[in-house]
Amino acid sequence: MKALRWHDQKDIRLENIKEPQVEPGKVKLKVKWCGICGSDLHEYLGGPIFIPVDQPHPLTNEVAPITLGHEFSGEIVEIGEGVTDYQVGDRVVVEPIFATHGHQGAYNLDENMGFLGLAGGGGGFSEYVSVETELLHKLPDELSYEQGALVEPSAVALYAVRSSKVQAGDTAAVFGCGPIGLLVIEALKAAGATDIYAIELSPERQAKAEELGAIVVNPAEYEDVVAELIHRTNGGVDVSFEVTGVPVVLKQAIQSTTIAGETVIVSIWEKGAEILPNDIVIKERTIKGIIGYRDVFPSVLNLMRKGYFSADKLVTKKIKLDDVVEEGFKSLLSEKNQVKILVSAE
Repeated sequence: MKALRWHDQKDIRLENIKEPQVEPGKVKLKVKWCGICGSDLHEYLGGPIFIPVDQPHPLTNEVAPITLGHEFSGEIVEIGEGVTDYQVGDRVVVEPIFATHGHQGAYNLDENMGFLGLAGGGGGFSEYVSVETELLHKLPDELSYEQGALVEPSAVALYAVRSSKVQAGDTAAVFGCGPIGLLVIEALKAAGATDIYAIELSPERQAKAEELGAIVVNPAEYEDVVAELIHRTNGGVDVSFEVTGVPVVLKQAIQSTTIAGETVIVSIWEKGAEILPNDIVIKERTIKGIIGYRDVFPSVLNLMRKGYFSADKLVTKKIKLDDVVEEGFKSLLSEKNQVKILVSAE
């Protein structure tokens, strides 16, 4: 079968590999749609970050090359021995985190935590995947497979907002309106935030943020975007979300919050970022980071049934697996009008 494999930094290849066989406790999925994630791009440009290279991952016992893709939906085509709660034909989405004790407790913080499609186990940029049933969630009939491919990134956004101090009526700023940033805007709306400021340079992404109900602030139009945000909010936003991985933006996100405000770091970083501790100390601000998510997939699916995290608004391109490198990865890096690209192996 065809699969997109990570070999090294800036070295991903569409290859023919052996089709997975279903194992006890697992099901075999025909992948329907898989989204290209910012983490995939980070691995492509600056990895390895999550991908095991020198030492096999302790839970998958795999090293590169690894089949990429962790934002995916599919149809069950084969059932492994001992599986009783799923059947052939079920429509599912995959929660791709695996940990030492499975999805128990704070599993996204497990020291051996890994992502299916980044640390091994088979990824969604392929025709078929063999998956443990613990990683599955049934896709409601009213949601499409395309919508299902947005559950995983939406879970990141919802978890970020749930982990923050945002309360109904609060103000917020989202720095960076790529796919996750736009999904954070949606999650903030669901949480009851009032004025949500979207700080973004790309005109196309500005338009998407505005369509979702955010107040767009183009940093190119202001000598000091932080001063502009403080002016508009009479002292700063309650919570800011950093979703770019750009060092100067982290500083702006911190400085844009009010007294005792909070900054949530959502992005993955390829290098360090310098900050001034006094920006935190003098106003008793707090900073927290989040990695992935836990226990939010059912809530995401329920919100999707209410119209949140709409694929119609967020997906800007659909391509075939054959075109994933040129029309997918390289397109996202060169075309700033792209938001979320979905890939089909069919």
